[in-house]
Amino acid sequence: MLKLFAAVLLLAGVALAVDNYDGYKIYDITARNAFEKQFLLRLSGNEAYDFFDLPRSLDAASRVMVKPEDQEGFEHLLEKYNVNYLVINENFGESLRKEQEENQSQRLMNLRSAGRSVSFKAFHRHAEINAYLDELAAAYPSRVSVQVAGKSYENRDIKTITITNGDGKTGKNVIFLDAGIHAREWIAHAGALYVIHQLAENFAVNSDLLKNFDWVILPVVNPDGYEYSHTTTRMWRKTRKPISSACYGTDANRNFDFHWGEVGASSYSCSDTFKGETAFSEPETQLIRDLLLSLTGRGKFYLTLHSYGNYLLYPWGWTSALPSSWRDNDEVAQAGADAINSATGTKYTVGSSTNVLYAAAGGSDDYAFGVANFPVSITMELPAGGTGFNPSTSQIEGFVSETWVGIKAMAQKVAEKY
Repeated sequence: MLKLFAAVLLLAGVALAVDNYDGYKIYDITARNAFEKQFLLRLSGNEAYDFFDLPRSLDAASRVMVKPEDQEGFEHLLEKYNVNYLVINENFGESLRKEQEENQSQRLMNLRSAGRSVSFKAFHRHAEINAYLDELAAAYPSRVSVQVAGKSYENRDIKTITITNGDGKTGKNVIFLDAGIHAREWIAHAGALYVIHQLAENFAVNSDLLKNFDWVILPVVNPDGYEYSHTTTRMWRKTRKPISSACYGTDANRNFDFHWGEVGASSYSCSDTFKGETAFSEPETQLIRDLLLSLTGRGKFYLTLHSYGNYLLYPWGWTSALPSSWRDNDEVAQAGADAINSATGTKYTVGSSTNVLYAAAGGSDDYAFGVANFPVSITMELPAGGTGFNPSTSQIEGFVSETWVGIKAMAQKVAEKY
C-alpha cells in the first residue's frame, strides 16, 4: 500500500523524502540537577546525537534523536550517570512516513480545490508558497507587493511580501518577519504564511496593525534546504551549498557576522551547526543582511520564526550578559507569551537566548539588534508535535492561529513603544 501511495504521489509531481529514519528513536531526558544539564550539553556536542531541544531549565525535558547503531552506547551512558530518560518514539521513520503521507494527501486535496495555492491543513512546498504570495499581490494591488529579494545557492527565487494599509504613505516604520532559516522547521514557514494571510486577507480585522507600520515578510529564507527536507532528508537543517565532496550546507543561523564563530557553533563542515567557511558565506544570509541593513532606522521589530520549544527569545545569543535595553525586548516578548497563555493556555518561556537555552553566536536576531539597530529583536520557537518534531497536519491550523495571537500582541506592544 505504501509503494502504491508513493507511486500515486510521484505521478502527481510530489515525492516522499528518501531517507527513512527507520529504527531511529526519540528520547526525552529530564535532568535533575546542574551536573546532569552540563552532561547533556556535552552530549549535544556529539554529532551522533541530534538534540531537537536543550533547555537550560531543570523542569524542562531535552529531546534527542539517535540512530539505531548509536542507541546502545547512548543508553549506556545515560544509565552509567543515572540520568532519567524516556523513549517517546521507538521508530521515528514510521512516524515520519505517516506524517508525510498525510501531508501529501492534504496537499493534493488543496491542489484539486478551487481555492488559493496554500491551506493551513498541509505543509506546502516552496513553489506553492511563492505562488500564494503572487496571488495576494494580484488580488490586493493597492496594499500588497511582492519582490524577488534574491536567489538561493540553487537559484530559487527568495521572495518577500510587503503588506501595507494602502494609504500610499512612504517611510513608515517596519516590522520585518522571516521564517525557515532552518529547513526542517516546517511549522515556522506555516506560521509566517498565517501572518501573511491575516494581514492581507483579513485586513478589516487587522488594519490597526498596519496603520503606522508596514510589514515585510520573508516566509522561506532557506528554500534549497526546505525542498531537500521534502524530497530527500526530512530532518535536514542547513543550507545546501557544498563545502566539500562529503559535506553540504551551513547553519544559516550561525553565519551572521556578529561575534561569528565565538561560541555554540561548529567548525566541522558536516555538523548541523557548522558556522560556515566565513561569516555571510551563504547567499541566503547575505540576503537577510542586506534587507535588515536597508531597513535600519525604519525597522523597529525583527521577528524570526523557528521550531521548536515554546520560547520567545531576545538578545544576546552570544553571551549571558544582557543589552542595556533588554527590558524593551522582554516587555514585547512577555506580551506575546501572556496573550497566548490567555487564549489557549499554552505556556511560552521568555528570556534571553543564552539564559533560556545556551550560547550560540552568529544568529540573525543578534545581528538585527546589534548591527542593523532594530530596537526589538525576537526569536519565536513554535511548539513541537507530540512524539517527534513537527506538528501533524491536523495540528497546523491550531498552532499557527495560536502563534498569530502572540505575534499580534507583540506587534501591538511595539506600536505602543515606537
